Amino acid sequence: MTLVSALTLTALAACGTSSSKDDDPGSGSQGSGNSDPAAPLDPKTKVTISIDCMPPTAKAAELKEWKEDVAAFNKTYPNVTIQGRSTAGQCLEPPRFTAMLKAKSQPDVFYTYFTDLPQVLDNDGAQDITAFVNDKSVPLLKDIDPNVLNSLKRDGKLYGLPTSNYTMGLLVNRKLFQQAGLNPDTPPRTWEEVRAAAKKIAGLGNGIAGFGEYSATNQGGWHFTAQMYSVGGDIVDPSGKKAAFNTDLGKQVLKNLHAMRWEDDSMGKTQLLKWGDLQKMVTTDKLGMYLAAPDDIPYMVQQLGAKYENFGMGPIPGEKNTLAGGNNYMIKKGISADKVKAAVAWLNFKNLSVGKGQFDWARTKADNLPVGIPQPNFWLNESKKTDDAARVKDATMPVANFKTFMDNPVQGKAEPPKAQEIYKILDNVMSGVLTNKDADVDKLLATAESQVNQILGG
Repeated sequence: MTLVSALTLTALAACGTSSSKDDDPGSGSQGSGNSDPAAPLDPKTKVTISIDCMPPTAKAAELKEWKEDVAAFNKTYPNVTIQGRSTAGQCLEPPRFTAMLKAKSQPDVFYTYFTDLPQVLDNDGAQDITAFVNDKSVPLLKDIDPNVLNSLKRDGKLYGLPTSNYTMGLLVNRKLFQQAGLNPDTPPRTWEEVRAAAKKIAGLGNGIAGFGEYSATNQGGWHFTAQMYSVGGDIVDPSGKKAAFNTDLGKQVLKNLHAMRWEDDSMGKTQLLKWGDLQKMVTTDKLGMYLAAPDDIPYMVQQLGAKYENFGMGPIPGEKNTLAGGNNYMIKKGISADKVKAAVAWLNFKNLSVGKGQFDWARTKADNLPVGIPQPNFWLNESKKTDDAARVKDATMPVANFKTFMDNPVQGKAEPPKAQEIYKILDNVMSGVLTNKDADVDKLLATAESQVNQILGG
């Protein structure tokens, strides 16, 4: 489940962002190829690769940057043709993605979420790139968070390279915090503090809710998962075959939500909320806080007319673990070694080089795109120091508002297996406690446990 809007992916015809004069879209490779997968691509090798998620025309600034990056990449690799594929919408829409995998119609380099790895491998869709990725082909490899890379591995083999990652935290409306006598620079760090702050914010009246939650379209289950992680719980046991949420911690999460909803009246009367609803509420100063990833903020500014300075973030309350995720590119199984090398070279330049490609923050600012959101945030060591400093230097928003979130990182935990199927079941748990004052928490959890066990085959 992505944190912004559902992304859309289709394998449409290539929209020519070509980086050489090679007009043969089906060409494999020619020239001075090196058969050793550990050796980077020889610049003399002539090769064409297709890549999805080229920004559409409607995203003029992002498309401009893509074309600039292709031109810069071609200064090193003049014989590589990048064929960008674009859609009118955004990048990945799950049903179409599944259909594409089954039809083997994905481009040479295709976009996925971290949680897509099982599905891709079940369809024999991705190349094992372990031998192709090293400190020569990806010089900053050692500075990429191993937890992020591990999301792209199975049985020790690497199947993708990251584009972005996220961890969830507590997003706050600074204006409402101040009006309620709370300090927005120190967001609540425990669920007890969340409950107390929510009650104060709701006390402002005028239909303002202190804390908001999802309970529909699989997103209720997604956020129940985040809350379970935050208190040290889990959704599925280590075997992956049995539900693990019908516990004292599961009951604790639900009873806290039930108390905020019915005893404190701090969550508002309208429930069955889905993605987009909480964003509109916090933007119009009708909601004080909710769980989110940092990329909700530019969405609310760019699409809903909010101001960056009105938002802040702290770590997820409880801070035991937090839901983590992200997106990446994989490489189609069966393409030539030179195509794989070209793909790794492009992904390294575009997505994995501090100060270049997506991390060229000075250019991002000049193009009136947001700078300062604390994601992607997969760098470690000197790369992290350099990138963080550049984000602050070229920030287009008050980065101090995210200081508590950045200074108190919480260990990220991946989504459970068969996440969407499980989330759909857990929606009923969340909607039960938020729409029924007399909800039976034990019964809700027991029913969901039985249904999830059927899905997992345990």
